[in-house]
Amino acid sequence: MEGQEKSKECDKGFSSGFMLLKPEEVRIVDLFRILYSSNLDDRKFVDSSSEKEESFRYRWLIFISIVAQKMLIFTAKPMAWTGSTIEMFLNLLAVNKNFFLLLINLIRGKDDWPDRDSATFISFIGNMDKRMKLDSEIKPEHGCSYYSALSMMASKASYENPAYIETVVKDHWKMEFLGFYDHWNDYQEKATTQLFVCRDKSENHDTIVVAFRGTEPFDADAWCSDFDLSWYELQGMGKIHGGFMKALGLQKNVGWPMECKENPNRKQPLAYYFIRDKLKSLLSESENTKYILTGHSLGGALAILFPAILFLHEENLLLQRLEGVYTYGQPRVGDVKFGKYMENKLEEHSVRYFRTVYCNDMVPRLPYDDKDHLFKHFGTCVYYNRHYQGKVVPETPNKNYFSPLSAIPMTINAVCELIRSFTLCYSKGPEYKEGWFMRVFRIIGLVMPGVSAHSTQDYVNSTRLGSSDVFLPPQEMIP
Repeated sequence: MEGQEKSKECDKGFSSGFMLLKPEEVRIVDLFRILYSSNLDDRKFVDSSSEKEESFRYRWLIFISIVAQKMLIFTAKPMAWTGSTIEMFLNLLAVNKNFFLLLINLIRGKDDWPDRDSATFISFIGNMDKRMKLDSEIKPEHGCSYYSALSMMASKASYENPAYIETVVKDHWKMEFLGFYDHWNDYQEKATTQLFVCRDKSENHDTIVVAFRGTEPFDADAWCSDFDLSWYELQGMGKIHGGFMKALGLQKNVGWPMECKENPNRKQPLAYYFIRDKLKSLLSESENTKYILTGHSLGGALAILFPAILFLHEENLLLQRLEGVYTYGQPRVGDVKFGKYMENKLEEHSVRYFRTVYCNDMVPRLPYDDKDHLFKHFGTCVYYNRHYQGKVVPETPNKNYFSPLSAIPMTINAVCELIRSFTLCYSKGPEYKEGWFMRVFRIIGLVMPGVSAHSTQDYVNSTRLGSSDVFLPPQEMIP
């Protein structure tokens, strides 16, 4: 026990409370014991500052989280190989026009293997929606509607390789590409966080876009962050999701000091500190330059946690220049106290935060929100139904994904979305045509409703087809 207490003081001394899961240390016997023992403190793989007995429901959620992470760790390499193989096959199809020509070229020995680092290689997610251009109908003078459309396209582009992103930014968006960056995770001891930065500059405006990459389908590390129920409580702020903080740049053993401490094992910089310093440098060039933060899925969680640490460090210059935070399909990141803290701080610094949710997307409904679980959403929720009709809501309909009452309506929605994938291009235009790969994903959504709804396709459509009234103050909305 003495060694355990010492570990707690060393690694969590910066927080006023914590609950940390360690799936790498769990044994099968210990894992099942958690279901019938209400005391978490005697479990080596559960490190908690609380000594109270926990309910069975809460322990069941911990059990599920540990099992999911353990499976992801075990299957990390096969997942990565599967994803890599599917991506290569999809790009081979694109290079050879179709499957029949691919077979002929392989037989003739004329196979042209795509280069993963080239500007023409498209990711798994990118193959679902190959649109690259911004919507020409939405212009900078449209304010939040423009920033939302730009942010979603940047969030989608963040899943691609640096050469592809640079080509899109320069050639299709006519903007300045400022770099693509890999960032270290002190706890996983590898680079797990990616983002890129670009600049939208003209005579009338100058906006820097920071886009965090979300969860890739076959990235076990990112999925572990999503399933991790660990949390830290920061004094005066509330409880914050531990996995997301680690991905953003939480320093092991020291937390969130003002400056980044040296670590000889760190091979890349930590995301928060690197982007903070880069933004300071860019913003110092002009008083008129502002910036926006964005991301889809896990990327959205990192985008909204970035200003949280700016509040902690009282980075007033960066907060004054923050035009807004735009997230898409973002999971919950903290408890009620943290949500209230963030809403007060965002209002105090006049920072706009729009959290966009499409229909039955499962990710914004995770981690679970009930009396036994602490994660809650906050901020302005812009909700779009399957017709891409948007409205501001206090809470996402069917706030918890695993709700038996919603299973049938969600399945009906998934069927309607599959049908819509064949008809939307006729009613809205050829740019809304869905390919065979996206339709396969829609079919998967029939079995697991809410999975296909997390695709970037529906979020891009929402920003283009949805009404811009959702970004107006309540008193200015058109009834």
